[in-house]
Amino acid sequence: MKRRSLLEAMFAASLLPALHACSAANPGTVEGPKLGMTKADWREILPADRYAVLFEEATERPGSSPLNDEERDGTYICAACHLPLFESAHKYDSGTGWPSFTQPIADSMGTKADYKLFVRRTEYHCIRCGGHQGHVFDDGPPPRRERWCNNGLALLFIPEGEPLPALRG
Repeated sequence: MKRRSLLEAMFAASLLPALHACSAANPGTVEGPKLGMTKADWREILPADRYAVLFEEATERPGSSPLNDEERDGTYICAACHLPLFESAHKYDSGTGWPSFTQPIADSMGTKADYKLFVRRTEYHCIRCGGHQGHVFDDGPPPRRERWCNNGLALLFIPEGEPLPALRG
């Protein structure tokens, strides 16, 4: 009987991260204003690969984004709603195969706990439209030690000197 109780306790403990992730009151979750756009609206506007990353939380293959090699000065904006998210001054080569940044533009991101790989990670999304961008890790360069690892498909790059597009949504 003790063995059965131990197995039941181990099973119950393995469910805790999933229960925490599904709870309505998830500490650390930051939500932004919601636009009046549905997923169907975004699906009409966005190419299928961008939609999958932004609104179905897909991940592009590492090394597949042309933004990995982008070295010009400029601004990285949300590919869905066009909110500015990162400045090129904070981009660096993390060696991961995804565009990485040391910090976002202030008040541009929301976060939530993500347990999809059975360990707690911090997912971040555009504060304006909720579009999934990537995950933030604590292994970045000094002084902040943050690595904002972004899906290239979730971003558009606007070179310095070119006007930013109007916000959409």
